[in-house]
Amino acid sequence: MKKILITGGAGFIGSNLCENLLSEDNYIYCLDDFTSGSKSNIQEFLNNKNFEFIKHNVINPIDIMVDEIYHLACPASPVYYQKDPIKTLKTSIWGINNMLELALKYNAKILYTSTSEVYGDPLVHPQKESYWGNVNPIGIRSCYDEGKRAAETLLTDYRRAYNINAKTVRIFNTFGPKMAQNDGRVISNFITQALDNKDITVYGDGSQTRSICYVDDTISGLRTLMASDFKGPVNIGNNKELTINEIAELIIKLTNSKSKIIHLQLPSDDPKKRRPDLRTAKENLNWEPKTDLIEALNTTIQYFSSNKCIEL
Repeated sequence: MKKILITGGAGFIGSNLCENLLSEDNYIYCLDDFTSGSKSNIQEFLNNKNFEFIKHNVINPIDIMVDEIYHLACPASPVYYQKDPIKTLKTSIWGINNMLELALKYNAKILYTSTSEVYGDPLVHPQKESYWGNVNPIGIRSCYDEGKRAAETLLTDYRRAYNINAKTVRIFNTFGPKMAQNDGRVISNFITQALDNKDITVYGDGSQTRSICYVDDTISGLRTLMASDFKGPVNIGNNKELTINEIAELIIKLTNSKSKIIHLQLPSDDPKKRRPDLRTAKENLNWEPKTDLIEALNTTIQYFSSNKCIEL
């Protein structure tokens, strides 16, 4: 039985990863401080004999003997990472340092979930792993963008210095059940507004693009990378590119909503284009997303409809 630590395990992706790994013969340590995760996401696992929840902030060291570490801990939506930007930056840098030290101590494999935000507002399209990015180091998003970039640097230098089995994945926009309804992300915002027949708030003219990936596909990518000899960095996402307006119109249609689209001022440093180049994932991991977009959105809409009263 593998002992696996998932930091940020009560978050959206983390809790889905817990569920996936518990379906096999694994013992899961779920670590979270509920900065952006929710106890409701892991409630169903608390009586599982192979699941252990630890309330802990990764800024502080922790000592648990484990075989694998999935390091996801960090607020990933602007609403949360901009709320306390200094804590966000510390979470990225001190958090990865503490997890790398833990991996080094117990010779554990570690997978770090970085983000497409390391590419900033990209000047190269689609974004491939060799692209160094176009990031504002002092903007309102910098605590997250630069924190993730610094964490990638630290992980890579630990691997060079100590030859640890450390991997980096760059996750593009992911959606699905267990997303927080008030986290300010595109899919959660639009579905919540559409279900309430409220105006759909699109920032800017809506021509900016995103590539949205269903959470099951993202988790498949994480697990495939962990099981492989490849170290990354590797993009995990969906390369089907949609404008924000197209996403809004699609969700209105799928929810049979009476909502209207309104346009608000575009936030500072908001990326205009976002689509992953997936050739590295296909060539090194034989991985690509498989879930049908409409099916995935309908499943997510049903989750939101059934959990409308749940907030963080």
